[in-house]
Amino acid sequence: MIFVKFKALKHFCTITKHRHLVIRHCFKAGIFWQGLFHDLSKYSPTEFKEGVRYYTGDKSPTEGARRELGYSRAWVHHQGRNKHHFEYWRDYNTVTHTYEAVKMPLKYVKEMFCDRVAAGKVYLGKNYTDDNPIQYFQKGIAKTLMHPETAELLEGWLFRLQREGEDAAFKYIKSLKEEKK
Repeated sequence: MIFVKFKALKHFCTITKHRHLVIRHCFKAGIFWQGLFHDLSKYSPTEFKEGVRYYTGDKSPTEGARRELGYSRAWVHHQGRNKHHFEYWRDYNTVTHTYEAVKMPLKYVKEMFCDRVAAGKVYLGKNYTDDNPIQYFQKGIAKTLMHPETAELLEGWLFRLQREGEDAAFKYIKSLKEEKK
């Protein structure tokens, strides 16, 4: 029982540290209010219980759930409630009769960038560099699952982070405004 309480406290501290970093990043990106509401679903029973059960401290607990169960109930819950995840942005195309990626609004791509940078910092700790987010993006399959324009935008910002550093990347991202329709 003490071990479970310890894991619960460690998981709580990890998700809270991540959330606070995202809030700071969202402030730098010009979406402060959005940052205040970032990942609140991680504190819900559905996500928190699984997070405690599979907590390791060096990677997302959803990986452990997937290994053991074949899926992560917390991830399914999370991605369906948080618009900064590209998986949220899929819809049924009545012409092709398939589910397809939808272009994400700029403010959610900004939050996704903030989220990815913060996750790298939390999970890699002192080993984090501004190269890590683009390397993680390039080795994964997210780019192939996102809407092409969303993937291109995010990848460009991650390359800017790598080349110019955090301050320059956030200054640039903050300067971008959503197109009026």
